[in-house]
Formats: sequence, C-alpha cells, structure tokens
Amino acid sequence: MTRDFTSVGVIGLGTMGAGIVEVFARNGIDVLAVEVDDAGVAHGREILAGSTGRALRREKITQEQHDALHARVTFTTSLEDLAGCQLVVEAVPEHLDLKKDIFGRLDRIVSAEAVLATNTSSLPVTEIAVATSNPKRVVGMHFFNPAPVQQFVEVIRTVITADDVFEDVKALAERLGKKPVVVGDKAGFIANRLLFGYLNHAVAMYESRYATREDLDAAMRFGCGYPMGPLQLLDLIGLDTAYEILDTMYKQGRDRLHAPSPIIKQMVSAGLLGRKSGRGFYTYAGPGSPEVVPDAQTPAGGVPAGVSLRDVTTVGVVGSGTMATGIIEVFARAGYPVTFVARSEEKVAAVVTALGRSCARAVEKGRMEQADADALLGRVAGATGREALADVDLVVEAVAEDLAVKQDLFRDLDAICKPGAVLATTTSSLPIIDCAKVTSRPQDVIGMHFFNPAQVMKLVEVVHTVTTAPEVLATVQDLCAKVGKVAVTCADRSGFIVNALLFPYLNDAVKMLEANYATADDIDTAMKTGCGLPMGPFELLDVVGLDVSLAIERELYVEFRERGFAPAPLLEHLVTAGYLGRKTGRGFRTYA
Repeated sequence: MTRDFTSVGVIGLGTMGAGIVEVFARNGIDVLAVEVDDAGVAHGREILAGSTGRALRREKITQEQHDALHARVTFTTSLEDLAGCQLVVEAVPEHLDLKKDIFGRLDRIVSAEAVLATNTSSLPVTEIAVATSNPKRVVGMHFFNPAPVQQFVEVIRTVITADDVFEDVKALAERLGKKPVVVGDKAGFIANRLLFGYLNHAVAMYESRYATREDLDAAMRFGCGYPMGPLQLLDLIGLDTAYEILDTMYKQGRDRLHAPSPIIKQMVSAGLLGRKSGRGFYTYAGPGSPEVVPDAQTPAGGVPAGVSLRDVTTVGVVGSGTMATGIIEVFARAGYPVTFVARSEEKVAAVVTALGRSCARAVEKGRMEQADADALLGRVAGATGREALADVDLVVEAVAEDLAVKQDLFRDLDAICKPGAVLATTTSSLPIIDCAKVTSRPQDVIGMHFFNPAQVMKLVEVVHTVTTAPEVLATVQDLCAKVGKVAVTCADRSGFIVNALLFPYLNDAVKMLEANYATADDIDTAMKTGCGLPMGPFELLDVVGLDVSLAIERELYVEFRERGFAPAPLLEHLVTAGYLGRKTGRGFRTYA
C-alpha cells in the first residue's frame, strides 16, 4: 500500500532546509520545521518569509496561497515533536557524525512505518542509514538549491533501502512537481560528481594563475551558456561546503581530480567562504550579499602602461567554411573592410552568398536596416590568392585543424604580409607556438579563438604564446571589444579555457554511463535541471560530434598526462563504429 505523506518533518532550517519546508507546504503537506535553537528557528522563518514574499510580489502565488502555506508550517526546537510525522527529511550541515547522531535519535522517536530521508549532497547514505535500527526505511532525497525553484531531485537508493520506501519517496517527489532521478549510493551522486570535478579544475586554473577569475567565469558563461561561471558558483555554494563535497568524493573514489585544490582549504581556514561570509574568490558588499565590489584583484582595465596598440583598420580572413564566414561577418558588421581568401572562385562565391543570406535574415527579423546590410556586403572582398592579404593589418586564419596545413599557411603569411601585421589563428586545440615558430616574426602571432557561430557567440579566447609581444596581445584584446566580443585571455595550453574545462566533464559523464551508474537521459536531466546547464552532456556530445570530442580529449590527455583525462573507452568504441552523433544519425542517441 502506497504511503500518503500528509505530515512531514524537516530538520535544519538553513537556505536548503527552509526551501524544502516551502516545497512541502506549497503542495498541501503539513510541515514540522525543526532547528537546534530559537535563533535558528527565527532565521528559518526569515528565509521562508523572504522566499514566499518574493513569490507573492511576483504574482507566482496569491495572498490566499501565501497565507495557507504559512499556516501549514509549525516551528519547533524539539526532535520529539516529530513523533507523528510519516516522513522526516534531514537537511543539516554536511558532517557525517552529526547526521548519524540525528538519525539515531529519530529512529527512537518516529513510528516504525515512518520514512527517514537525508538531503546530503555527497555523504554515503548507507553509513547514515546504519545508525538506525531499521536501515531499510532510510533513503536519500537530494533537493537542489533553491529548492522551491529547482525541479530536480536525486532519489538515492542504498543496497538495503526497501523497495516500497524507495517507490513511495519517488512518487512523492513527482507529486511535488519535481523530476526525480534514481541513483545509487556513490559520493556526489550524478550532478555533484560531474559538477565538482569541473569546479575543482577551474580552481586549479585560477590557483596556477593560468587565467583570472573574471576570465574563467566569462569563458564558461559566454562560451558554453552556463548561468554562472565556476568561481562565482563556488562562492554561491560556499567554499566550506565545496571542500566537504570534494573531500568526500576523493576519499571514496581516490580520483585525483576530486582532491580539493589546496587553495580551497586555505580559504576555508581563513574564513573566506564565499557570499555568506562576504568574501570568497570575489569580494561582496557584505555577508550574504550578491553584489560584487572591486578589490585588489579587480582588473584595472585599459591598455597596460608602456604598451602601445597597433593600428588595425583592415582585416584579412583565410578560409571559406562556416567559422571563416562568421568571422568575416563579425568584422564587416563592425565597420572593418575585410579581404578573405578561399581556394576557388566557387568558394569565394559561396561565402558571398552565405553572407547575403545572413544579412537578409537579419533585415527580415528587424535586427538590421537594408542600408546597413548593403554596406556590410560592400566592405567584403574575396580572392583566391593569398597575395591579396599583403596590406591588411590583421589576418585571422580559419582553415582545417591540421597543423601541417596551418604551418604552410603561416609560412606564406610571413612572406606576404607587411611588417607589423598581426597573424592570428582561430584554432581550438592546436599549439599556437607551432604556428608561430615557422615564421620570422613569432612575436606577431596570437590565438584568436572564436566560437561557432562566430556572428552569434560573444566569446573570443585570446591566447598568447611565450613569444607574443605585449602590444599584440593588447591590440587583439582591444579589437575584440570593438567588434562586440568578450575577450578572455590565457596562455598557449591545450584546450585553452573552455575546452580544457568542458571536455573532462563530458568525459566523466561518459565514464558514469559506461559504469551503468545512470542512464544518459537521467544524467542529461540532472545537469540541465539540477545545474541549469543549457544542454546535458550527451546532448552536447552528439551536437559537437563524437569524433571531434574524442580528438579534443586525446589532445588534453597528451598535453597533461592526467589519467582522469584519458578518453572513456565507450567514446572510442562509438567513434570506431561510426556513431558520431547527429551528423551520422546516431551517437549516444539515435536520430530520425
């Protein structure tokens, strides 16, 4: 017989606990909300009132619904008051001993039929369960923050959880309007296991000064469409919480990529916990404030002292594919005369036709005036010989991702282009220094990695080698701003910022699927609804192309020699079989 949960207890009234209280009360369930003392109760009341007040002001609930919700909630400081509850959800801090003590006490208070659930995000549910006399009734019910908004709930089934308990809790999550995903009792479950490896990697980049905090965050927001950058997200989560999650994951799996970066522990020891303390990777207006204020690390902006910008009034582009065409449009739209070089007259004509179609769509949708479209097309000239680039101030190459092809091109550009011209490559994976070294002017060579489609995506990774001149770097950063792009800067290392953070995460998802821990659908649901990502990892892999993804992962593995970066065998097998994603009709999923 299915349990009909009408009375639920929630222990712990921090942001998460208070949010869980609201979720239950919104759905007509009476809630007994427990905190350790009166101050904790007052704080929980304040969080609940603030959240429901915002919902009322935004007309997401009526005054009647608001009042009824609060009428269903009773606050207390006594665990004994939970005796009549059919379900108790624990949402206290992530300390195993604290949780085990609470479950041991609950076991003696509630009835034998009551279900006990933990909202832990990383601790072993089995260890919590065995603190009771009946571990079969213990289950994980991991809500995501903010609980009233996030639809995703991980239901964690241990090896000893009773079938009826698991089914009833899953049904309850659905009744609450959530999307439950069923997982086993493995540290980090789905979302945190994938999310925190990525976050930890971003911290390591920051700690090694590979990129600034602002550039790391901007890269993932503008390059991948993530709602927050990794360091911003860590500040929101809390660095103490992040450390506990990573430490738990590392101790269980011994994966070095989950070993917390040393700076996280140092910041926790110093009390720099993120937003809640007023300072973490960023500095905030006050404890709990989301407002970032300038501090010693805030970039000064402008051109560095002693550095002069080179004049860029004309631009050249080599290539005729989708990326090259997009780059041509970006510069021409910003008012720069552009000369592009393609391999044949047919390809030159194809680029002009593609630009015309793009402009026509923009005019049709009201994003551009016809006169501006005509002017844009008038600034573009095509050629089949590289000699046409002799007088341009900057050349961007967007030819095939083949080092020999690019090196041949850079030898030609070195001989053809005028002294002082900036030579840029939009490679996404190849070493830029290998292009620079075949020229007599390596100081003029730089990476300018646009994202596809270039005319839409805001991000450009500006990649400097050990030989790039400071004025070339400053010139390209300034140029990106002039053409309406967000420039992030990093050194010449495989994957730059975005791919170096994105593809190990995608590889981890494939390994999770390969281990039969969760389905591709559940993993995609977890990352989209639990973490707010625009696409799940398997959706994204199929869009990018499994062959392209495998090539990038191999590059990262060869560069860093990190065991955890080795491509998952499942990915290699799919590529070998010709299942490359959407472009072949089959990848991790099959397409019509």
